[in-house]
Amino acid sequence: MEWLMMMMMKRGVFVMMIVGAALMAEMGLADQRHMVGGSQGWQESVDFDSWASSQTFKVGDQIVFKYDSSLHSVVELPDESSYKNCDIGNSIESKSSGNDAIKLTKSGTRYFACGTIGHCSQGMKVKIKIATGTASSTPSSPSSSSSSSSSSHYSLMGFFLMLLPFYALRFM
Repeated sequence: MEWLMMMMMKRGVFVMMIVGAALMAEMGLADQRHMVGGSQGWQESVDFDSWASSQTFKVGDQIVFKYDSSLHSVVELPDESSYKNCDIGNSIESKSSGNDAIKLTKSGTRYFACGTIGHCSQGMKVKIKIATGTASSTPSSPSSSSSSSSSSHYSLMGFFLMLLPFYALRFM
């Protein structure tokens, strides 16, 4: 009978850990990977403005460019002017693997275009607006009581989730 109780406790702890991980992901506490262009990827037929406006980018997230490297590449442009004018000769960085992941390390706007001549002017470019805050915290907002209670809620949940493995070890 004692072994049955022990087994049920182990399962309970395991379920709690799974639920905690799911809650963290649901609340945006985990870093997100955004596939640029969605399921179509980085190609000319995608409306990148619509795609980008449907996403929420945070510090810590990654954007992933998947494409045919014999047809396309990814260049990061330094500013809005280079982006609007498709001035790819002014690029900060260029990638051409066909599967490029770029970490979003600070808030602000970043500009990307295809490095293949003519593709940017045909719309193969994307503007990524990274929100203030991080994937592991809530975005900052003007003083509002919900903002501070929300942050303390995340902190409290994080504290309990950190204790979960120690609790689990106690019963194993």
